[in-house]
Amino acid sequence: MASAHNSDEESTSESESDISDKSDSDEPSDVEVESQTNRKEPCKYYNSGGCRDGGRCKYSHVCKYALENKCKYGANCKLNHPGGGRPSSGGSSRASHPPTSGDLKLTDGRFFQWQLNDGKGWKDVSNDHVIEAQYALPHTKSIKIYNSPYGAVSIDFNRMRVYGKSLRVRRLDDGKTMWAWYCTLRRKWIKYGDKDSKGNQSPVKNADIERKFQSNPTGSFTFSIGGDSLEIKFRDMQQVGNKKKRKVTRRPLYRQQSGASQAQSVFQNLSMGSKPQWEFEGKTGWHVFKHRKGTSSECSINSEDIEKKYKQNPRDTMMFKVGRDPYKLDLGAMTQTNLTTKRTCNVRRVLV
Repeated sequence: MASAHNSDEESTSESESDISDKSDSDEPSDVEVESQTNRKEPCKYYNSGGCRDGGRCKYSHVCKYALENKCKYGANCKLNHPGGGRPSSGGSSRASHPPTSGDLKLTDGRFFQWQLNDGKGWKDVSNDHVIEAQYALPHTKSIKIYNSPYGAVSIDFNRMRVYGKSLRVRRLDDGKTMWAWYCTLRRKWIKYGDKDSKGNQSPVKNADIERKFQSNPTGSFTFSIGGDSLEIKFRDMQQVGNKKKRKVTRRPLYRQQSGASQAQSVFQNLSMGSKPQWEFEGKTGWHVFKHRKGTSSECSINSEDIEKKYKQNPRDTMMFKVGRDPYKLDLGAMTQTNLTTKRTCNVRRVLV
C-alpha cells in the first residue's frame, strides 16, 4: 500500500516558457555507462564542479575522496560514489539534484528499480511501479509505502531520502529513461515545450535543457523569451530572471513495465488493496475532507466528492464552503484557498 504526498510549493513566475517532451538526448549507451563505473581514475572536472563531456568523458565520474574512503560528507556527498551511484540517503541541499548519465547504476534489465538499504545491502521494493508512477508526477513530493521489509516507509523524492528511519533509497535506471523538465507557474507545474495560455510554442526544448544538464549537472541553461533573459540553475533547480524565480524539477516520463497497469498504479492500486483519500494540511497536521455536519467546520464536500472530480479531470478546480467561508480547491496545484482570507494551504491524495 502506498500514499503519495502531492504538494506543489508556492513560487513567483516569469513569462511563460516551455519545452518539447520528445527528447533526442545524446545519452551514452549502457556499455558506456557501465565502463565509466569501471574506470579508476576520477575526472578532475567532475570533482571540481562539472564535466562538459558528460557520459562521453574518458574518466570516471566519481568522488575522488570516496575512492580512498576519505570522503567527509559520506552519504550526504553530492557526487557519485563507486558501487552504488550517487549516495541517496540524504543531502543538505533543498533542491532536487537527479543523477546524470555518468552517475547511473544499471538495473537488471527492467526500466527502473527502486531499492532500500538498511546497511546490509540493497533490496528491491515490490510493486515499485507505484513509486515510479508517483515520481513521474512533478508535483508529487513524497510517497509512503507499506509493503517494504521495514514496514511503513516515507520517501522524499526531492532529496531522495527516507524520513525517520535509518534507511537509504535509490532508483536504478536502465539508461534509456526520457526526462522531462518542469517549472512552476501560478502554483502549477508546467512542462517546458508545452504551449502557453495563448497557444504559442516556446523556443525552449526539453532536449536542449537535458543535453546541457548531462554535460554539466552543476551548470546552467540560459535562454531568452520576449526579450527577457532567463537561466535554469541546475544546482539550485531554479529558473532565475531579472526579478523573479521559479522552481524547477526533473522527472522521468513514466514507462509501463511488463505486468504493471499504469491506471492501476496511479488511481486505484488494486493489487495492494488501497483506497484514495483526500486530505488538507492544517496547523496540527493533515485532516481528511469530511462533511462534519452540524459543526462550525461543516464542509460542503468530502473525500469521495473530490475523488470523483479528480478522476474526471486531475487538473480541475472545485468550489465549496466550510461554514460560511467560500473555498477554491485546485487539483492541479494541490492547494485550497479561502476566498475570504486569501489563505492557501496544501492538499494531498493518499492511498490508505
